[in-house]
Amino acid sequence: MKRRLTLVGISLALGSSALMAQSGRVQRGFTFAQTNCSQCHAIGRVGESPIPEAPPFRILHTRYPIESLAEAFAEGITTGHPSMPQFQLDPAQINDLLAYLNSIQG
Repeated sequence: MKRRLTLVGISLALGSSALMAQSGRVQRGFTFAQTNCSQCHAIGRVGESPIPEAPPFRILHTRYPIESLAEAFAEGITTGHPSMPQFQLDPAQINDLLAYLNSIQG
């Protein structure tokens, strides 16, 4: 019985640290979006994009599978709305931004 409780405790601790890691990715993704994207896109769960051609991040899943954006982020997004700047993300930034995007999909 004691061993089972220990295993349950370990499982909870591992699950808790995984949730904390995910939470960190989401927060870093939000920070990236706020710094680099919010001038044009609505980056939260509500609100309109400052530039109407820039889709709100919360509806991106209706246009693209979110995970499929990883390749575009890695290679550099060169298309989008007319005034969208070209940028390229490193692997950590990609994971963070995808975690954030997944967290806000409606």
